[in-house]
Amino acid sequence: MLYSLTAGGKRLRPVMLLATMEALGAGSENGIPVACAIEMIHTYSLVHDDLPAMDNDDLRRGKPTNHRVYGEAMAILAGDALLTYSFQIVAESESIPVDKKAELIALLAKAAGPEGMVGGQAADLEGEDKTLSLEELEYIHHHKTGKLLVYSIIAGALLANATDTQLDHLKQFASHLGLAFQIRDDILDVEGDQEKLGKLPGSDQSNKKSTYPQLLTMEGAKRKLDFHVNEAVNELKSAGVEDTQLKAIADFIIKRDH
Repeated sequence: MLYSLTAGGKRLRPVMLLATMEALGAGSENGIPVACAIEMIHTYSLVHDDLPAMDNDDLRRGKPTNHRVYGEAMAILAGDALLTYSFQIVAESESIPVDKKAELIALLAKAAGPEGMVGGQAADLEGEDKTLSLEELEYIHHHKTGKLLVYSIIAGALLANATDTQLDHLKQFASHLGLAFQIRDDILDVEGDQEKLGKLPGSDQSNKKSTYPQLLTMEGAKRKLDFHVNEAVNELKSAGVEDTQLKAIADFIIKRDH
């Protein structure tokens, strides 16, 4: 569990949660347990994604994948443990208001489970060896990647007592940002450098997956990336939190090289 948790990574989801709390004028300390839980769920999904039955990857974050070090059985158990432990951390936290725990846990389960990340992963597997429509591809990424990103923002907003209007705009911000993140991922899978990525580029092609560059051309994918980032920034303006770290995160998404 610790091998994959401490292997590095951008920590984008916990950073987004804490940045949302700070943008809304709340201290971020109470968000640490939920931020840790989100990163555990994200890491478990990567451990399982890398398995031979899934993407069969040898590198993750510049290090051998979990199953290459500890074997497939232990990697499966490590992922299972990270997933279940994430909910324990939120439930047992003394810094989260009691009246918000149930909602945070329920929303986290929804974002990570069959209505969210796992559902998107299943659709992604079914889409292999097929040419998907743009709508089908966006469904996959909205669930596989986007739902947990949206949860990061929602959780931060709930912990910071955001207004309903702010919450609606922040949800839209996160939704656009999730798609932008995946489009950038698809672009980097074609143009990225292995040393910076920490994994082998070209895995989407080798796994015969539909991607934004494949469906829209590389230039079309980059235009769509710009569109979603601009829409995300507009939603921040509407929420009244444009000049915050959330804007810096949106800028990072479009410029990142790993």
